Amino acid sequence: MAAHWRAMLERLSAQAKGDPATLADHVGRQAADLGLAFRLTGDEQERAWPLGPVPLLIDAKEWSHIEAGLTQRAQLLERVVADIYSTQTLVREGKLPASIVTGSPHYWRVITGTQPPHGHFLHFYAADIGRGPGGEWRVLADRVRTPVGVGYALENRLALSRATGDLLGAMNTRRLAPFFADLRRGLAADCARSDPRIGLLTPGRFNQSYAEQAHLARYLGLMLVEGDDLIVSDGRLFVRTIQGLKRVDGLWRWMDSRFIDPLAFDSKSRIGVPDLYDACARGGVMVSNWPGAGVIESRAFAAFLPQLARAVLGSDLILPNIATWWCGQPRERAHVEAQMDNLVVGSAFDQDVAGLSDTHFTPGASLDAAQRAALKDAMARRPMDYVGQELVKLSTTPAVIDGRIAPLPFTLRIFVARDGAGQWRVMPGAFARLAGHGDIRAALMGRGDMSADMCVIDSKPVPPDSLLGRGAPAIRRIGGMLPAKAADNLFWLGRYIERAEMTLRLIRAIAGGSIEADLGPSLASPTMARLVGQLAAWGAVPSSGAAIGPLCATALGDARQSGSVRALMGVVGNIGEGLRDRLASDFWRLVRLPLPTFDGAVTETLLDASSRMIERISALAGLAAENMGRSDGWRFHDMGRRMERAVNGCRLIALFGGDGASDDDLTVLLDLMDSQISYRTRYLTGPALAPVRDLLALEPINPRAIVYQAMRMAEHVAALPTLRADGMPEEPRRLADALVARLAPLSGNMLTMADIGDAESRLFALSDAIGQRYFLQVHKTQDADILA
Repeated sequence: MAAHWRAMLERLSAQAKGDPATLADHVGRQAADLGLAFRLTGDEQERAWPLGPVPLLIDAKEWSHIEAGLTQRAQLLERVVADIYSTQTLVREGKLPASIVTGSPHYWRVITGTQPPHGHFLHFYAADIGRGPGGEWRVLADRVRTPVGVGYALENRLALSRATGDLLGAMNTRRLAPFFADLRRGLAADCARSDPRIGLLTPGRFNQSYAEQAHLARYLGLMLVEGDDLIVSDGRLFVRTIQGLKRVDGLWRWMDSRFIDPLAFDSKSRIGVPDLYDACARGGVMVSNWPGAGVIESRAFAAFLPQLARAVLGSDLILPNIATWWCGQPRERAHVEAQMDNLVVGSAFDQDVAGLSDTHFTPGASLDAAQRAALKDAMARRPMDYVGQELVKLSTTPAVIDGRIAPLPFTLRIFVARDGAGQWRVMPGAFARLAGHGDIRAALMGRGDMSADMCVIDSKPVPPDSLLGRGAPAIRRIGGMLPAKAADNLFWLGRYIERAEMTLRLIRAIAGGSIEADLGPSLASPTMARLVGQLAAWGAVPSSGAAIGPLCATALGDARQSGSVRALMGVVGNIGEGLRDRLASDFWRLVRLPLPTFDGAVTETLLDASSRMIERISALAGLAAENMGRSDGWRFHDMGRRMERAVNGCRLIALFGGDGASDDDLTVLLDLMDSQISYRTRYLTGPALAPVRDLLALEPINPRAIVYQAMRMAEHVAALPTLRADGMPEEPRRLADALVARLAPLSGNMLTMADIGDAESRLFALSDAIGQRYFLQVHKTQDADILA
C-alpha cells in the first residue's frame, strides 16, 4: 500500500501545485456544489460539509477481513433481534441478561411475536470501527436504528471524484454504485408487489442529516416522505398525492421507532404515522429496519456479543469489540471501579445517569475525588445503568489542517445491506470521520471534526458499473407521483421567488429607475410616494418615512422586515430545503447564495446589488423553464409564479394605472412589469392609459400581462389529474377558465379599475381552490373511492 499512498499524494500535490490549501478549497467547492451540508444539535442553519481532500486507502486483502467480520456481525445481530422479539431463548437460557433487553429505551414489548416480511428484522446495518496503532481493527459501536452516514459516504466519493479527475479510477478504486443497487433491490424484495413503491421516511428538514436523506432519495429513486404525507387505511399505507391516495409498499425509515407511530409507541410523537405499526403487523408494508431493532445498539450489549457469537453462530467474532464491562454484574462492576483510571465510564443505555455529565463516555482519570465518589455511589444504587470500556488508541491518516498536512485519528462507519436474494453485502468504502477532539464515540460529526472518503484499492482495474443495474427496466413516460406537500411547497416556492423579484423591481425603481432624472431622489413626488407606500404595504420597509438610501437598504437587506428581499429569499431557502430531493443542484446553489453586499446609499452599489439579485432570480426562472421536466411538479411551481405575478400585476395597475395616472406613473408601471420595450416598439408616442392597460392586463402574448398568467394557469389546471369520474370540471379548473373568459373579451379602452379588482378577487379564489383541492386531503371515508 505504500506505493499507492505515495502515488496518490504525488498526484494530489501536482494538482494543487504543492499547496494543500488549494486542494482543500477545490474539494470544498465540489462538496458545496453537490449541496453537502449538515447540522449539529441546536443549529438553526446548516453548516458547510467539512470534507478533507486526502482519501484514506485500504487494500483489498485487508478489506476482505473487514468484510467477513461485518457480514458475520450482521448475521449475528439479525438472529439476536429475531430471538428477542420471538422465543427469547437467549434470555431464558441465561446467555443474555433480561435487564439488558428490558433496560433499553429501544425495546418495545408491544411488537413481541410479530414477524416482519420474509422474517428480516434488519435490512441495513452500520458499524463504527477503529484501527489501533498496531493495525488491528475493533468494532466501536453497532448501529441499526438510522443509517446516518451512508449518503455522506456516497457524496464524499462524488465530490472527491469531481475534484481529482481520474485519480480514483487510476488507483483501481472499487465502486460504490453496485452496493446501492443491491440495497434498493433488497428493500424491494421484501415488499408485497413486484414493482413496489418505496419511501424514505424522514423526520423533516430540520433533522441533522436531512441533506443526506434527500440526496439518497434522489439517487435511489425513492419518495422522500414525512409522517404528514402518509396515512394508513385498512392495514395498508398510502401517500397523499395530488392524484389522491397511492399505496406505499415499503419504508426505509430514518427516524427512531419511538416516533414512527404515536398509537403504538410514543403518544407524544407529532412526526409519525398513526396505525403504521398495525399496517406492519398485518403485512401491509415493509419497514426497514424493523421497529424495535435498536435494542441491540445499547452499549451493554457489546459486553455479551462475544459469547452470543459462540452460542448463536458457533464461532468467535472475526472483528472483536473494544473490551466492555457491564456493571450489572458484580465482578465486572468491581473491575470497572478498580481500573477506573484506565477506562472510560458511560451510560449502558445511552440515557442520562447520575454521576456522569452526559450520556457519552467520561475518562475515569479525568474525575476528581468528589466526582469519583459520587459516581461510585450512583453505580452502587443502579449498577445496571453503567458500562466501562477500554481506552481506545486510534491510528492516524493524513489530513489538511490550516493549509498543512497533519495526522488525525480516524474512525470508519461501514455499511452493510441485504441484496435482492437476502444476502448481506458490504459497501466497498466507508464514511471516514477524522476526530478533531477526544470524543471518538460521537454519533457522526462533532465540532472540529472532518470527513474523508475511504477507498478500497484493488490489484486490477475495476469494471464500470452504475445504479442502472443489470438489465434494462421497462420504458416509462410518466413524471412520477407528486405528494400533496411537495406540490404545496413547489407552488409557494414559485410565489415567493416572484414576490422577491417584484420587491427588487420596486427597489430599483426607487433608487434609480427612469423617473429619477426628473424627480431626483426625493419622496415628494406622488409617484415616488406610491412606490414607497407599496414597499410598506408589502412589509419590506416600516411605514414611517426615511431617506431613499436607508429605505432601499432596509427593503433589500433587513431580515427583520418580513417583506424584505433578504427575508423573502430566506423563506425561499426554507421551502427549498423541503424540496431538496426534487431540485437540481444548480437551482439549489442559486437559492443558497448570500445576498450581494451594499453600502446602503443610493449609489451604483445598491443598484448593482438589486440588479444582480434580479439576474439571479431570472437564472432560477431559466433553470425551471429549461431543466424541469414538464411534470405535475413543474406545473405547480409555474402556477405559483403565475399566480404571484398576476396578483402583483393587479395591485400595480390599480396603484399606477388608475384613471388619473400621470406619465411618471405609467412609465414606472411599464418598468415594474418589464414591458417598457414592448410598449415603445408598438407605440411611437409616450405612455397613454388605455394602451398601457391593454398591454399589461389583456395582451395574451405579453408574458407579464395578467391575462397571460390566467391562460397559463388554466392550461396547468386542465392538465392536472382529476378525482371526478363524471367528467365535470373541478373547482380550480372552473375558476381558472372563468377568469380567462372574464378577461379575454376586454380591451384597454373597456377595462376599468372595477375589472382589475374583480380579477384580483378571482385570483385569490383560484389560489384558495388550488390549495383546498391539491394541498389538503379530505378524510379517509371520502377518499375510499380513490385508493390505488
